[in-house]
Amino acid sequence: MKIVFLDAATMGDASLTEIAALGELVCYQKSTAAEARERVADADVVILNKVVVDKAFLDAAPKLRLVCESGTGINNIDTDLCAERGVLVRNVAGYSTDSVAQIAWMHILNLAGLAFHYNEYARDGRYTAGGIHVDAGHPYTELAGKTLGIVGMGAIGRKVAAIADAFGMNVIYYSTSGTSHCSEYPSVSLDELLERSDVITIHAPYNSRTAGLIGYKELCRMKPTAFLVNTGRGGIAVESDLVRAIDEEKIAGIGIDVYEKEPLTLDHPYLHSKHPERILLTPHIAWYSKEARARLASAIAENIRQGW
Repeated sequence: MKIVFLDAATMGDASLTEIAALGELVCYQKSTAAEARERVADADVVILNKVVVDKAFLDAAPKLRLVCESGTGINNIDTDLCAERGVLVRNVAGYSTDSVAQIAWMHILNLAGLAFHYNEYARDGRYTAGGIHVDAGHPYTELAGKTLGIVGMGAIGRKVAAIADAFGMNVIYYSTSGTSHCSEYPSVSLDELLERSDVITIHAPYNSRTAGLIGYKELCRMKPTAFLVNTGRGGIAVESDLVRAIDEEKIAGIGIDVYEKEPLTLDHPYLHSKHPERILLTPHIAWYSKEARARLASAIAENIRQGW
């Protein structure tokens, strides 16, 4: 069995030993669409993260029996065409629940707690020159008693909610599918969530129901003191509208880990806001803890064992 990993760089230093034990493993750090088509000509199994699987890809892989997504989202794979061709598609769910929840809370705590401002203030001389023991001009926001609105109440949403409980927050949620129910917290409409929440955090999949779900009109329904965090999928919140809302001070801040197009281009609106101090960016790393990647590699190996 020949196993081809087309963008192994996304796994970093995670061990692929368990996968390699299943057959002949050939790893490419990155692959363009053209390179991918050349590299899968004799592949039985393909592992990929962002490489697109379309008709041209499948035409170039006559022996292919299994596509393993090294992650959860499969928007890059034409699953209908794979089914027609008899090619199994397997992804990995649940491996990054803890790590994504942690990074979501990192964003929330940094936005509400002004951590980056205080770090700079203490380091750049302003604290010394201020003459008093505190930065009196920039008070931060307590989370206790505030409302956290969760968009998408799956496993990650529930983990985030449990942490909110520890902070003494009130949790409400909106199910984008209408099928995720959690009796511990009130389910509300999107409009109600937007209006009531002090912090909104997105944990929904990207699909036809969620594409552009939160745009300028929706952002204007939020409190001007509210924060929005997206560690779910880029494109659920309209990126240009988020920056517009920040620049017009419709909302207080955003924390973003996912983008419509990755990596960011230098002309991206996020990098040219009037208020860069209100925008916290991370490079799609919520899933990328050492522990999560180890679980991911093991789960990919199990998908190959079950799918072969």
